[in-house]
Amino acid sequence: MSSALTDLCRYPIVQAPMAGGASSPQLVAAVCEAGGLGFLAAGYKTADGMYEEIKQLRGLTGRPFGVNLFMPQPSHVDPAAVDVYRHQLAGEADWYDTPLGEPDNCADDGYEAKLAILIDDPVPVVSFTFGCPTRPVLDAFAKAGTLTVVTVTTPEEAQAAQWAGADAVCVQGIEAGGHQGTHRDDPKNDGSGIGLLSLVAQVRETVPLPIVAAGGLMRGAQIAAVLALGADAAQLGTAFLVCPESGANVLHKQAMTNPLFVRTELTRAFSGRPARGLVNRFMREHGPYAPAAYPQVHHITSGLRKAAAKAGDAQGMALWAGQGHRMAREMPAGQLVEVLAAETDAARAALDLRGAGGAV
Repeated sequence: MSSALTDLCRYPIVQAPMAGGASSPQLVAAVCEAGGLGFLAAGYKTADGMYEEIKQLRGLTGRPFGVNLFMPQPSHVDPAAVDVYRHQLAGEADWYDTPLGEPDNCADDGYEAKLAILIDDPVPVVSFTFGCPTRPVLDAFAKAGTLTVVTVTTPEEAQAAQWAGADAVCVQGIEAGGHQGTHRDDPKNDGSGIGLLSLVAQVRETVPLPIVAAGGLMRGAQIAAVLALGADAAQLGTAFLVCPESGANVLHKQAMTNPLFVRTELTRAFSGRPARGLVNRFMREHGPYAPAAYPQVHHITSGLRKAAAKAGDAQGMALWAGQGHRMAREMPAGQLVEVLAAETDAARAALDLRGAGGAV
């Protein structure tokens, strides 16, 4: 399938933007050079920090790439619930000998400043998570020659992205690692997300926009499956997290296939928003009590997570991972792109052969 988005890369393979350091310029460049579409993650960075990474990436590759932004979050947070949770984490602060962060940090992640930079000095693609930009914002990017992608988790969110003027949607299934990109954070909906295969089919019948499918994808056969359902490309995060070019902590990388971590769950324990990670001590002890308070909880636990990593304690870290984490393969990112592309081609050829009535 061809679209303005997939025309930017040789293969229908997108490296997910992983906020927190994993999506290093080196990883993005390696993916782009190999024929995929790599994404920098601007989330949790300052506008200047984002721009410095863009400049560094441009020095590593001349291929098209993307930048992901977090949408500003509404301030419907119960301060009392945040205070209670902060009190519950006092023991963690003592254990790791580090102070808890302050919850009253800015909730817009420097959104306006980042928009100004990206419109003034355009990049090929900008994607958005945790909501949908206004039409004037998307129109401004279109005028600048930048393609826009909105992360969606329901057909209704996909419609909202279409109406606002997005060029494509990233359809995120419940299997995805890291934060769920829901446009509204409603605790009543925790755990009720839609699986990727069903969601892609529903969105394909709802909007005519190009679809990037994301959620638990680790092999080329899975990429072929979402392409067969109508997706234009597949986005993988956990698969690239263990690559040597990834900026993820070595403990995080090792945990992907460590038999101590056998499953993933959605939790609010680390950030106050539902995110899928490997079940560890911190998640088990604090997940049931974490309030719906993003990014306040993120700021409170940030120092704890860094201290746990410094102490070599994976049980206190946010080990974001998709449901396919045990299938992670440690290899250079460029090689992984080539392997995934070959697997995809083989799987699609097998599907074509079956469709033609041939034996496999």
